[in-house]
Amino acid sequence: MTRLSVNINKIATLRNTRQGNIPNVKLAAINCEEFGAEGITVHPRPDERHIRYSDVRDLRPIITTEFNIEGYPNRSLLNLVLEVKPNQITLVPDAHDAITSNAGWDTIANRGLISDIVAEMKEAGIRVSLFVGADPRMVEGAFHTGADRIELYTEPYASAYPFNPDQAISTFIEAAKAAEELNLGVNAGHDLSLQNLKFFKQSIPNLLEVSIGHALISDALYLGLELTILKYKECLR
Repeated sequence: MTRLSVNINKIATLRNTRQGNIPNVKLAAINCEEFGAEGITVHPRPDERHIRYSDVRDLRPIITTEFNIEGYPNRSLLNLVLEVKPNQITLVPDAHDAITSNAGWDTIANRGLISDIVAEMKEAGIRVSLFVGADPRMVEGAFHTGADRIELYTEPYASAYPFNPDQAISTFIEAAKAAEELNLGVNAGHDLSLQNLKFFKQSIPNLLEVSIGHALISDALYLGLELTILKYKECLR
């Protein structure tokens, strides 16, 4: 079964609109795990507009499933990762002012940079995943950096899915097959939802993990967090 990692950035975004600690990010993570999530994802950014570095430190001792930290690998983030030792780091090529992730790595042009970071993280015992588009060339480039996994950037799939699901998924199938041939694990994330997740899972049989935040937390406003997580997990069976 594909693992569901819940990105709790949106919980922190809501908290940060007011002083105080409501909603409580730590309690949200605990509840996600109790309701069946197999992982917790956070994406701290330099301006700390949602998840703060202090949140990452506070979360580490209480997470009992898998902890995934994603973000652009500047030195401050890498130092934080080396300090808290998550199970996985997902390297994302975000600009510092990006509203959300909007592209995968060019793993060919950035091979040297990424390879050095991958080596440093793996030496510390941290699994490394690279955020990439559905392009077999970028998948092969990820392999040459020494990464353990790729995370497929699924916004193009989510945008095209309502119009032609088969066409929307086709390049992702090719990329996942390329990863499997290279013995790279396959994760996925970005704009996956209750509407498009089941078809994605059925089409990508070697899918190890999905990281979902915005849609899942939004659905929880209507359905409640426990029922929402159960519904997402049903899509992954």
